[in-house]
Amino acid sequence: MKSGILFISIIISQVFSLNQNNSFNDYFINVAKLGNPTVVSIISETVRENDMFHNFSIPKEFEGMFPKNKQKGQSLGSGVIIDKNNGYIITNNHVVYNAESIKVVLYDDREFDAEVVGMHETTDLAVLQIKATNLEEVILGDSDKLQVGEWVIAIGSPFGINLNHTVTAGIVSATGRSDVMSIRSFENFIQHDAAINPGNSGGALFNLDGEIVGINNAIITDGWSRTNAGVGFAIPINQVKRISKDLIKMGNVEGAWLGVVFQEITQNLASALDLEDTKGVMITQVLKNSPANIADLKEKDIIIKVDNQEIDNDRELMKAISSKHPGDFTNFTIIRGDERVRVSVTLGRRPDQETALKEENIKTEEYDVLGLKISESNDDGVKVIDLKEGSSSHRNGIKKGDIIKKISRKRINSVSDYNAQISKFNAGDVIMLRIERNGNQGIRAFTIE
Repeated sequence: MKSGILFISIIISQVFSLNQNNSFNDYFINVAKLGNPTVVSIISETVRENDMFHNFSIPKEFEGMFPKNKQKGQSLGSGVIIDKNNGYIITNNHVVYNAESIKVVLYDDREFDAEVVGMHETTDLAVLQIKATNLEEVILGDSDKLQVGEWVIAIGSPFGINLNHTVTAGIVSATGRSDVMSIRSFENFIQHDAAINPGNSGGALFNLDGEIVGINNAIITDGWSRTNAGVGFAIPINQVKRISKDLIKMGNVEGAWLGVVFQEITQNLASALDLEDTKGVMITQVLKNSPANIADLKEKDIIIKVDNQEIDNDRELMKAISSKHPGDFTNFTIIRGDERVRVSVTLGRRPDQETALKEENIKTEEYDVLGLKISESNDDGVKVIDLKEGSSSHRNGIKKGDIIKKISRKRINSVSDYNAQISKFNAGDVIMLRIERNGNQGIRAFTIE
């Protein structure tokens, strides 16, 4: 009797387990059914001139005598229908950049010519439009709710049109990844390990509720191939919402601008400034005539809150500013010295890249209080890359190439450590530097003039 009861219990347990597995599988099956009709393949055709003599120097008077052959090339990417009534499709900027013509292939194999509505290089997003009926659009999710370890599903066209609407799955490996593609681009990537490959760019990343939470953008490989190595990146859908809205409305993005250069608070910097923790972002430069300058934000101010959003690091500050528009009235909570101060700033319109870079370089053209320009060193300390002739440093034997290891008794491991220490000194103060030169160390002590 007991053996019979045990046998029945085992059968029930196995059936229950099977039902659970089927239930879990249903999530992926349903997402594929919902998502596939909203994802498209994008074929971009480019034309370039091929100069057969490009490796040789041709005299100017003969340049017009040699014809240049035009070569056509195609690249494949993916896209997502975000507005079925107007035929709007979101994809990556690099998928359609410099394209002479763009063709969109739908899930039901219909093909349409597409027009570019707008492109934004900084976030690598673009909006296309097709004239078509009977389209399906994605359900927009909330990427801010994504958690590390959460299941996600990618749909796109890796390697070619014959593999379109490939469905892969993985988990969220990390959020807020930056400096993946370019330090000059705004990056706030979702990192995940769902297999994506060339051709997946611009495709969709879904959660298990069938909501789109990201646009797949890039992969990191082992350095020898262009295939998936388990590290993929997607642009958060909340960022996509903001950018696509501007692209559809204006054809470009109205980026809000504060006009500061900033750095994260390291543990060393927090100790030097007597801060309780490393939360916040320190302003290292206020650009001339910028919104921050007009609102009287200052160097060494530490931004800890934008409106009601806590700012723990530089990524959060960038995200807070990028979500706003020029003209937005914004409240900043800062630490200035020993006080908490509230500063109201009317954000401006971001200048063009060349102007912005020129403004950012103002600081690097100036010498610090010691008459030095420094950079990171390959080892501990910072490297002297230039010094002002006649400065106290110059007259006391500091030379280009010297490595500053300590200021007074404080060890210097980075530029931020160095800046934190010299910020405590003014003209008339005595400073002591431990210098390494050609493998030998020595001390230089002098009065700052």
